[in-house]
Amino acid sequence: MTEATERTTPKRSTTATRGRWRDQPAALPIEDYAVLGDTGTCALVGRNGSVDWLCLPRFDSPACFAALLGTPHHGRWLVGPVEQARTTRRYVGNSFVLETTHETDSGVVRVTDFMPIGDGRADIVRKIEGVSGTVRMEHEWCVRFSYGKVRPWVRRRKDEQGRNVIAAVAGPDALVLRGDRLPKAVDGVHRDEFDVHEGEAVTLSCTWFKSWHPAPDLADREDALQRTLRSSEEWAARCDYDGPYRDAVMRSLLVLRLLTHSGTGGIVAAPTTSLPEDFGGVRNWDYRFCWLRDASLTLEALIGCGYSHEVVSLWRNWLLRAVAGDPKDLQIMYAVDGGRELPEIELAHLPGYDGSSPVRVGNGAVSQRQTDVLGEVMAALALARRSGNPDTRFSWALQRTLVEGLAARWDEPDNGLWEIRGPLRHFTHSRVMVWVAFDRAIAAAERHGYDGPVDRWRELRDKVREEVLTHGYNEEKGTFTQHYETTEVDASLLVIPAVGFLDPDDPRVLGTIKAVEQELMQDGLVLRYRTQSGVDGLSGEEHPFLACSFWLVTAYALAGRVDDAHRLMKHLLGLCNDLGLLSEEYDPAGERMVGNYPQAFSHLALVGAALAIDDAERSGDGARPRRAQGTIPFPEHRDHGNSTPTGSGS
Repeated sequence: MTEATERTTPKRSTTATRGRWRDQPAALPIEDYAVLGDTGTCALVGRNGSVDWLCLPRFDSPACFAALLGTPHHGRWLVGPVEQARTTRRYVGNSFVLETTHETDSGVVRVTDFMPIGDGRADIVRKIEGVSGTVRMEHEWCVRFSYGKVRPWVRRRKDEQGRNVIAAVAGPDALVLRGDRLPKAVDGVHRDEFDVHEGEAVTLSCTWFKSWHPAPDLADREDALQRTLRSSEEWAARCDYDGPYRDAVMRSLLVLRLLTHSGTGGIVAAPTTSLPEDFGGVRNWDYRFCWLRDASLTLEALIGCGYSHEVVSLWRNWLLRAVAGDPKDLQIMYAVDGGRELPEIELAHLPGYDGSSPVRVGNGAVSQRQTDVLGEVMAALALARRSGNPDTRFSWALQRTLVEGLAARWDEPDNGLWEIRGPLRHFTHSRVMVWVAFDRAIAAAERHGYDGPVDRWRELRDKVREEVLTHGYNEEKGTFTQHYETTEVDASLLVIPAVGFLDPDDPRVLGTIKAVEQELMQDGLVLRYRTQSGVDGLSGEEHPFLACSFWLVTAYALAGRVDDAHRLMKHLLGLCNDLGLLSEEYDPAGERMVGNYPQAFSHLALVGAALAIDDAERSGDGARPRRAQGTIPFPEHRDHGNSTPTGSGS
């Protein structure tokens, strides 16, 4: 079980809660939130027992609890002690069943929160159990659909079994609250206070349904709990990783599973929007969509730890549906169901997390040109082939079509993987990943007999490589550069050895690692790039990017600096919260998490770093590496004599 950590939950002022609840800031520090999920959507529940974020029925649906980005008036579901409490929490085993224990001066109470997996519906179940003494609890249920904007019609009624329920309806959405004790309407919300004595239990559940359908029957909550625990443990048992930092790797894999929609196969970058990269600033983005890059890297992390056929099939089928059509229409991201329309709008009614506005839904980067994306997709599918998942006739036809489309426009400038909103540039990382796309396509044809214009692809691969080495490398500084018109360095350059473009011990790679250490390290962590350069066209600063720091761990391991890799890895794992979760960035000065949360990119990079360390240690012991990611070539696929890869795909 995840280790429990004690923190104090402050006493609530009942008078203030009843009189000025609408104006109180709701959000806790990001690291004080736990995530619940059912592989269809996620909820964030604070250490204080408040569900402050929940989108139903899907990750990218509008939120019905949006206090995370505003105040309690924007919707939350609070179940917590009235008095000040010493609070510990943990996940049960390899699940996202959350146990929170509140100890007050008068007693101890345990709250178990979970979202059932595999029941085909969207529920949150909350069970409050008296452990010792007596604890007075507060219950507040405030539903606000459409991201906290729409106050629903709420009424108490009988369900089909004759039990009292509270139903909230607005437009297409409806929620039903059931429980052993239901709150009463007070000032536009539903509230209650009650005592929980030792040995007593109160169970509550909240279920979403389409407003024109009858409410679903009450589920067997204990059966749902056991089924959810069993499903999670069975999934975790398929992990074959036994290297260093296994507990952190396992929790990260579970996060990646949670962010994968079990119905569609879409993998979201995070379940939240607009958690800021700069507190009080404008760098607030919606991450509840499926980036081809992030999803491909997630697939690599899962395959690298033994998850193969199920995850490959699910995601590859999503990919085939999402990108079907003209390759010129390829997008960098899609909705969870593969939808293409993701217009970015600002929600003026929400003040934003910690006053960070605007709050955005949708993502304007959907229309950007990011030439690197196909490289990540081809690398992931190459790893899928290597792990025993041959392409279907349709999946290879799609890849060939996309590669041919890239061949026609690979040399155009783009926005880069950081979704730069400034001028288009010739980003070095993008060009390296173009090389990867051609390289993996060539390998697929040569090693698996797939049809394709291999000679043309080989010619283009060599041309791209020569261009990168000529224009993307600065001889005077001894480092690769962010783009062709600058001397600035970028953390994305750390992946050059991982994708097989150059050997890990190539002087140009080692020089780039040194430049990253000198120019992008801040308090022992790695920035994506220097925002002071103005390359991104945005105001404000940002904090170190956790995935980039894990990339440096990987680069260290590949370069033989295993002690440095361990040192940085341990530092990074110390930034996880008590539940093993990571956000996008970290503020070393404020010692707090920053950005959308939990973040797939951070967790998949953690897995990749652990795999790289494990492989480095196995190689150092004279053993063949047990695994390699799609972005880390097998040794026999490299020409170590001249540092010119002969093809690293599969």
